[in-house]
Amino acid sequence: MTATATRTGSSRPWVSALAPILAVLALLALIPLWLGDSRLMMGLAVDALLFMAYAVAFNVIFGCTNQLFLCVGALAGVGGYTSVVLADRVGVPLAAGIVLAACLSALLGGLFSWVAVRRSLDVIFTGIVTLAFSLAFFNLVLGQRELTGGETGLRVGAGTGTFLAERVPAYYVFLTVVVVFLIVFRVLERTHVGWAFRALKDDEVAAELAGVHVARYRILAGLVGSAMLGLTGALYAHHSGFISPSTYEFGHVDVRVLVMLAFGGLGTLLGPVIGSTTFAVLDELLIEFGRLREVVYGALIVVMFLGFKQGAVAQLSALLARWWPGTERPTLPPESR
Repeated sequence: MTATATRTGSSRPWVSALAPILAVLALLALIPLWLGDSRLMMGLAVDALLFMAYAVAFNVIFGCTNQLFLCVGALAGVGGYTSVVLADRVGVPLAAGIVLAACLSALLGGLFSWVAVRRSLDVIFTGIVTLAFSLAFFNLVLGQRELTGGETGLRVGAGTGTFLAERVPAYYVFLTVVVVFLIVFRVLERTHVGWAFRALKDDEVAAELAGVHVARYRILAGLVGSAMLGLTGALYAHHSGFISPSTYEFGHVDVRVLVMLAFGGLGTLLGPVIGSTTFAVLDELLIEFGRLREVVYGALIVVMFLGFKQGAVAQLSALLARWWPGTERPTLPPESR
């Protein structure tokens, strides 16, 4: 076999692995052509991509390694407030401020993972610790009124004269972010890191006995996912031009992201995409219900969870495996470590 044929053969698995992401990119890239004239609808589309990015980041942390970070909004808020303060108050260039903010969120996420490993915290206690951080962060934001604007919010000056302030360009920015996050997720999934993540998720004790460095991979997931959250939160702050505690509050971000990801499928590539898209459409359809919207919304969530106990992606994969044998997701052998 020639070297060219070998390279071609080795590249085919990656082409098939990235094909779903390319399909998502092709479909979502057409949305502005349909909604470009409607400022309201484009705003809703940007919000859908925002929560899609949040869900992918949370999927890296919780869906892959069972680390229940109940501070998704807080980590995004760290990115948002840090980048705004650095750009508007300190005078740091916008791009540098966003990168520094994402790094700070990553460090915090890595710290939470390190504490969880060192203290042998299970899923519930990890959730409690991160929830405590979330509450502390928002109390800090409310208390530092001169710096953060407190409950009244903070106007964002940096980014107002750039493409981030425009609906269609901002849409493609967030679409790029989502696609990059999905590629990162896929690359992690199909390397030895993904094998270690799956081992940790299935049985941490067995994974450790098999030679998986539990602390290393949990911290890696915390770093990567939290960096994604900080970056997304920072970009949204400069896009919206205004942030307040409600922008990143637990009920607005964490609960929705958890529901979206659980519906789409924990630990799956397209789970965040399917969950975010589904609930973005539901939000628009239920807007006519007024005060009854939350009741109908909750009832639909119950029905969906009863119908898709393992998530929509897992349900569809099971159906495909039943109809077309051989479509099960391949796993990496231990030797690939």
